[in-house]
Amino acid sequence: MNGVSVILPVLNEEFYLSESVSAILSQDYLGQMEVVLSIGPSKDRTLEVARALASKDSRVVIIENPSGRTAAGLNLAIAQSRFPIIVRVDGHAEIPRDYISLAVEILKETSAVNVGGMMAAQGVTTFEKAVACAMRSPLGVGASRFHTGGSAGAVDTVYLGVFLKSALINAGGFDERFTRAQDWELNFRLRQAGGIVYFDPRLHVVYRPRPSLRALAKQYFEYGRWRRVVSRRHVGTVNLRYLAPPFALIATIISLAGGMVISPILFLPAGIYGAFLVVASLGIGRTMGEKLRLPAILLTMHMSWGAGFVTSPRTLVPEGK
Repeated sequence: MNGVSVILPVLNEEFYLSESVSAILSQDYLGQMEVVLSIGPSKDRTLEVARALASKDSRVVIIENPSGRTAAGLNLAIAQSRFPIIVRVDGHAEIPRDYISLAVEILKETSAVNVGGMMAAQGVTTFEKAVACAMRSPLGVGASRFHTGGSAGAVDTVYLGVFLKSALINAGGFDERFTRAQDWELNFRLRQAGGIVYFDPRLHVVYRPRPSLRALAKQYFEYGRWRRVVSRRHVGTVNLRYLAPPFALIATIISLAGGMVISPILFLPAGIYGAFLVVASLGIGRTMGEKLRLPAILLTMHMSWGAGFVTSPRTLVPEGK
């Protein structure tokens, strides 16, 4: 059985890193394994926690990531890795016990270069649970299977990923100019090279949503901003799902401005959109607390993503590799 290198880009993960690494070390995978922690310049006790983990288990390796950037940390960990299969995990993620063994099996059965599964959003507070509802619904994030589920098969991208190291190296690794969307961009290059990126719903990783509207808005603004960068670099990769948020943003602004300046009848499109958010929230919310919070959450996700996409500057990523 092939050995696997589990790589984690880690920054300010004092409260989650120990559980994340423990879940990795407790895997039922029978082959050789190492855990490479690429530690950025954290402002908390992350490095101390990492050193404690390494002192208890020789499979845990620590390397420095001076820039703290995710893509750079991943590339440094890949360069340090010893085994032919790379398993990407985040410092705050907790993988189920059979995650690696199942992923390696799928990787071999499908001849894929990258396999992944569900980004299983689960909240703790009522607000986080409502965000999780939105993230699992096509009304919140579109129809990507790693968010909403679906049948196994080839896809554009997956959450995290279990890769053939050779394919990663041949593709040039992660593009370190990307602060966000580096996964999507890498998976595009893997597919362009003839590789298969494969989704299987049996693979799932718990994801903790943002705890406030402000944090959620910042997250989705960055998502939209960087998705626009990908669309510029790889022409033809934008579809209607990605254009929906900027269209909703622009249409809503025009509707509200027109209603105030020209005629109240022009408020109608914004009113219809608002009604859609309310009806959608009643449909996807499971509890009354979620149903009440979801209109503001969906609005924040749509408008922030749209604003990020529309305002994304061409200078965000310099030319060249």
